[in-house]
Formats: sequence, structure tokens, C-alpha cells
Amino acid sequence: MQTLTDRFGRNHNYLRISVTDRCNLRCLYCMPEEGVEFTESTNLMSYPEIVEVVEAGASLGIKKLRITGGEPLIRPNLEQLIARLAAIPGIEDIALTTNGVFLANKAKALKEAGLNRVNISLDTLDPARFKFIARSGDLKRVMEGIEAAAEVGFHPIKLNCVLLKNVNEDEIAQFLKLAYEQPLHVRFIEYMPIGHDDENWRNHYLPLSRVLEIATEQNYEISKRDDIHGNGPSEDWEMKGGVGSFGLIHPISDHFCKNCNRLRLTADGNIKPCLYWVDELNVKDAFGNSEAMRDIFYKSMDIKPENHEMAARLLNGAQTHVPTDRRMSQIGG
Repeated sequence: MQTLTDRFGRNHNYLRISVTDRCNLRCLYCMPEEGVEFTESTNLMSYPEIVEVVEAGASLGIKKLRITGGEPLIRPNLEQLIARLAAIPGIEDIALTTNGVFLANKAKALKEAGLNRVNISLDTLDPARFKFIARSGDLKRVMEGIEAAAEVGFHPIKLNCVLLKNVNEDEIAQFLKLAYEQPLHVRFIEYMPIGHDDENWRNHYLPLSRVLEIATEQNYEISKRDDIHGNGPSEDWEMKGGVGSFGLIHPISDHFCKNCNRLRLTADGNIKPCLYWVDELNVKDAFGNSEAMRDIFYKSMDIKPENHEMAARLLNGAQTHVPTDRRMSQIGG
């Protein structure tokens, strides 16, 4: 089997698939509160089209999939897509990233369809602050989604917490306590300037070294671990005596590009070799032609840069490529 290896020797076996750019929330680090132009439903990739892209990718060594959005559970009958993807030869693992609001009602069907794992966005444990960060929604429904995920047997359950300076950094100790007491993997994520290199990002960016400082202040005895399934770019830690764990995803203070193994498929049908840069390859003209579809995957390897340069933007430095103007919700988180 030919594999997807880029110019820098990185082998790619992971495809993140956005099924919609719409979301029921408006998280302040992800999209503006209003004025967002969403893709018309007629321009979204259909489930058969997504399956066709994945079949081509699987023939080239893609083994892991992650379904994202926007909020993927907005898309009707998502379990039907999961079942079709799980049946593709070579696909070994399918995960879902969700804000959790609709998960309680869908967890069982998703599990039965073949979904292996879930990542649930949870930026705060305070109901009022949840409404401030998400600009809508109900924290209680997210917690119910986490409980439902555990009940149907998803493991590990990962909670994604985007840290924001002067917004939720005072909850780091609470999240560490949650990971210590419950079988959850809390992943702290640095705020990234995807599609908006602005003062809001600069004012709220917080390096994740702060998490380790607080873990020490709280007297946790921590050590690194590398056995968490699907850990990807996360630097993972365990706390002696704890039942859960925590991870750090720090693309800016310590970027993870040297080990990148992923591609992204946007909801409107573009393969993105890198989350940060503008480069995209549209797949729609290749439908019905498996050779042409595989060729797009190969081209994505040819144009993939060695790394992103988000840290340079934090320092107002020059960059070697053109950053995307798409928000995270438009690309797929």
C-alpha cells in the first residue's frame, strides 16, 4: 500500500472531517457572536460524498477519523454516517468532537453505530460563566452528555478546555481536581488565532506552563504518560493517586508540527493540509474518480508546510505563508 508521506517524512494516517460549519453555541474563541455566514446546506458534503473521500484516504493508509464541526450533532442522522465509515476497510478508530449539548440523546445510537471515542468541549464548570464563554446554552446539558457518554461505555472520555487569560484560568485547579477524582482526561488547549489574529486573542492567550505551575501548587505528584488512546498532539500527565489524567495541547508555546499526522476535510469539500495556513484542495471535481481523489491526497502532501507559525504572530513577527481567514468552526475543530 502506498502511504501519505510528506516532504518532511511525516506519515499521515488521520483525517478530521467537518460535517457542518454551523453551531448552536457562539464560543468567544471560535466565532463572532453574530454576522457569521454559514455554508448553504446544498453546498455541504453529503454523507455518500464523505464516504467516497474516506475510502480513497483509507486506500492510502488513513486509519483514524474524527468527526467535527461546527457542532457535528446538528447534522441529522449522524449515526448513519458513522456506521458507513466504520464499515470501510482499513478504518480502525472513529472519534467525535462535540460541545455535548445534544450528546445525551445521541450517545447510545452513536456507540451502536461504531463510534469509538468522544471529546467534549468544556471550558468552565460554572453555569454563569458557561453562558458568557459560549454566549448561549446550558452547562447542565453538557454534564448530562458527559454522563451519558460514560453510561454507554465510551472510553476514554476527553474534556477539551480552551484556557483564556482572565476568563477561566482561575478554574485550572478545579479541572485538575475533576481529573483526579473522576476517570476523565482533561485536555487544556491554548487559544489559537485561527482566522482572527486580533487583540482579543492576544489579550486572552495563556501559555500552558501555568497548568503545571498550579498542579505543583496544589501538591499533585505528576508524571508524564504516553498510553492514552488517541492522544495525538497532547502532552499527557497523570497525578499519583488520581483516577483520571490531564493533557496539554500547546501549539503556540511548544508547537507539535514535527509529529503532525493529520489532514482536515472541511464541510464544503476542501482538504486542508494545515489548520493554520490558507492552502486548500477541493475534492468535488474528483467524485466518481477514485484515482483523481487519491491524487488530491498526494497533492496535499506536496504542499504541506513544515510547520505553522502562530508563535510568530504573538510577537508580531513575519510569516512565510498566508494564514487562513477561515474561523475554526469553518475548518473543523
